[in-house]
Amino acid sequence: MQLHCLKDGFSDSISADFQNLNKFNEQQFHRLEEILFQFLLEPKETERFVQHLSEFAGDHGMSFGPLRNLMKSVLLVPQGALKRNLTAEQIKEDLLTLGLSEDKATSFSQQWDQNRSALSQLVIRHTLMVNQLLDMEWKFGVTVGTSEIHKVGNIFLQLKFVVRKGNSTENIFTELTLPQFYNFLHEMERVKACMECFS
Repeated sequence: MQLHCLKDGFSDSISADFQNLNKFNEQQFHRLEEILFQFLLEPKETERFVQHLSEFAGDHGMSFGPLRNLMKSVLLVPQGALKRNLTAEQIKEDLLTLGLSEDKATSFSQQWDQNRSALSQLVIRHTLMVNQLLDMEWKFGVTVGTSEIHKVGNIFLQLKFVVRKGNSTENIFTELTLPQFYNFLHEMERVKACMECFS
């Protein structure tokens, strides 16, 4: 089965982890949701996340290792959902497909709906801070001579990105074929629409 949040499908172990979530009672599940969303909203607080999971495991007589692995699987859903800008309904569909019970899937999707805007803004802010695009230059060209006859007449695009990384700038050069350029243009239009949606 195909999921909205995972491009390449999912393994049986991920599905088993979600089915194991059904074993938690309502209070335990809500506490795990709380720990998870706190980490998603403050991703630099890895130590606190691990500490909360360790405390949860200790409080409920569980081993920390299996709980940590279970949470790694659970994190795949919101991380994939952020990359693909999924709605709460799409998240719920994915969770049900993975084997999570209806009430837990509903609860998780409601948490997603409440935190989606903040999470998306956090991702956008982080992306823009890490690699701020300062300038871009481009040139179109046509291949007129090559040892491979089928490449003669091919259109290509050369791009130069000037990107701020920390306190310095870096020039990034790339060359795209015409189909690659149209794919790149489509992705940039999606990014623009996403940024306008959350600004």
